[in-house]
Amino acid sequence: MTVKFNFEVPAETSGIFTDEANQFVESLHNKFSAKISELLQARASRQEGFNNGKLPDFLPSTKEVRSADWKVRDIPLELLDRRVEITGPVDRKMIINALNSDVKVFMADFEDSLSPTWENVAHGQQNLYDAVRKTISFENPANGKKYALNDDPAILMCRVRGIHLQEKGMLVNDEVPYGCLVDFGYYLFHNAKELMNNGSGPYFYIPKLQSHTEARLWNEVINFAEDTLNLPRGTVRVTCLIETLPAVFEMDEILFELKDHIVALNCGRWDYIFSYIKTFQNDSTRILPDRYQVGMGQPFLNAYSRLLIKTCHKRGAMAMGGMAAFIPSKDPDENKVVTEKVMSDKLLETNNGHDGTWIAHPGLSDIANNVFSNAFDSGKTNQMHIMREDDLIKQDDLITACDGDFTENCFRANIRVSLRYIEAWLRGVGCVPIYGLMEDAATAEISRSSLWQWVKHNIKMDTGAVASAEVFEKILDEEYNVVQEEVGQNSLDSGKFVEAKSLLKDLVLSDELTDFLTLPAYRSI
Repeated sequence: MTVKFNFEVPAETSGIFTDEANQFVESLHNKFSAKISELLQARASRQEGFNNGKLPDFLPSTKEVRSADWKVRDIPLELLDRRVEITGPVDRKMIINALNSDVKVFMADFEDSLSPTWENVAHGQQNLYDAVRKTISFENPANGKKYALNDDPAILMCRVRGIHLQEKGMLVNDEVPYGCLVDFGYYLFHNAKELMNNGSGPYFYIPKLQSHTEARLWNEVINFAEDTLNLPRGTVRVTCLIETLPAVFEMDEILFELKDHIVALNCGRWDYIFSYIKTFQNDSTRILPDRYQVGMGQPFLNAYSRLLIKTCHKRGAMAMGGMAAFIPSKDPDENKVVTEKVMSDKLLETNNGHDGTWIAHPGLSDIANNVFSNAFDSGKTNQMHIMREDDLIKQDDLITACDGDFTENCFRANIRVSLRYIEAWLRGVGCVPIYGLMEDAATAEISRSSLWQWVKHNIKMDTGAVASAEVFEKILDEEYNVVQEEVGQNSLDSGKFVEAKSLLKDLVLSDELTDFLTLPAYRSI
């Protein structure tokens, strides 16, 4: 057998890893693994150019694609109303609660909100298999409470891992496969025809694209998969996250490469902020201020939202807004603040012309639904008629850093958030409520990359302290003690905080910004 497992396959998931399914994933690996490796090399070369002062810009070589008149394939009817989507990991209880929420779509996430332990990945595939067949159920062993799907659950979408992540739970021809091919392959193999028989289809979210050549690869993967499984062309439909700074300059090209399969682009705002820091890591004129001040109202982020809408609607695709990561509070005063922030954020999106938005907690669905429903013209389920034709967005609009404060409070908060998130991820938990926000890998990336950027460029903070390596190490020790008080000694002893602290220290003090914190962290799970 050319597919081998490095860990035991959980007994209840053995139906996922059948010989036929394994052979399909093997065929994807054999055909596309080398191409993915080449694209990752191209990413590294491109980043080297940015590190040496080159600025991201619209590509002269693809000007024809941007100026030509073309549209993507017609969007399936059931995907024309995506006003509110909820996201979360592929955890069994989470899937049931999310599909039962008052939303149009649930995006089941193998990526930013999942710590990809082999057990989590294997169980995630089984959980989605059961969800597709509407047989998924869960009983809480602690209190006996039972969970099952409602009669009219949300539409299911699957977000696969980015191309940079591997799956060490398997070997294919004695090689470690890419996680995206594993996630995509098993989900499509088992569920495509079942979904089609139910009048739906296999819908995916594709994250972390950095170029149209990566979109071209995904188009090749999807075409090959459709042909191999005897699925009509266009069966697989995808939404691509525009969450890297290089990709925002290639949105037309990304839509063009995937025009038989793509239905929307999405503003992946948190990873986009992280990507901004990464792209300009050596540029002392483009330092971002406090994380909590870098919102969608900032000019460079608002320009990104408007350009995405303009590009999508011109090409017949939908333009999805970004995540509200807030968690409702039981305290009425605190919850009032949360409500106002979420409403302001969603009003900005509807005013720009977005067709839908994301939430991380079902308690926000009423607010998001009301804002988007009120924005839609009578009888419409989206805002695809808003073209923004007179809105001219140039290179400088997308790359000019915003103003803001550089506070020691935020520096300290970034350390605590990073410590708590990394510790949870190392324990196998990828989505964590911290200080009133639902933190995932994308939001944690902002915290740790901001720390790196401030230390790299010796930023002077509001207290007069300079964010040097020495100051960071001193504050890291202090905030580690704060976290100890917050979580309690028992949690500290039984968790992985020592490892998290060591990893965060290495990430912040490294000479170059590590591509993704999940890469070194993955070696420890």
